Amino acid sequence: MESNYLDSVKKQFEYYKSLGDKTFEQLPDDALFWQYNEESNSIAIIVKHLWGNMLSRWTDFLTTDGEKDNRNRDSEFENDIKSRTDLLEKWNAGWTCLFSTLNDLTENDLDKIVYIRNQGHTVLEAINRQLAHYPYHVGQIVFIGKMIADNNWKSLSIPKGNSKVYNDEKFSQPKHQEHFTEEMLRKLENNQ
Repeated sequence: MESNYLDSVKKQFEYYKSLGDKTFEQLPDDALFWQYNEESNSIAIIVKHLWGNMLSRWTDFLTTDGEKDNRNRDSEFENDIKSRTDLLEKWNAGWTCLFSTLNDLTENDLDKIVYIRNQGHTVLEAINRQLAHYPYHVGQIVFIGKMIADNNWKSLSIPKGNSKVYNDEKFSQPKHQEHFTEEMLRKLENNQ
């Protein structure tokens, strides 16, 4: 049986990137830099951390440790992104690095060993590690965005109070097989 693991994870990463994109679109520029307090992270700080992590993990993925010597993780938590443009450049650069690497991988690579801070992972395990890490932070971005947008927030999933309508629509369709993110991505794209 042929595996579709890489296609599946790419779709999941695309879905989480789209949640961040749709959050940014709903917020004014100043909201991207809002912090609840000194110890909390703004959306911009979270983006900067994701960017730093993605460049470190996915650059020369198969041949160098995922924690690069030139990464300064502590500086990722300094609030020094100054504009939406800078934020989006970092956001997109991180995701571009990730997708470029994933697109170069084959199913034969999944059992190879890569290192993160000298700890060996199969390629599959390393991908899963990041597939757990990035949605955690994207969820923070969405949560902060939803708080800031308040009543102006446009749901990125099933709108509050619409579960029955959503389920009725789903169960009115014939059984079919597609990646669970495909329908959500179509809905997000259509709600531009």
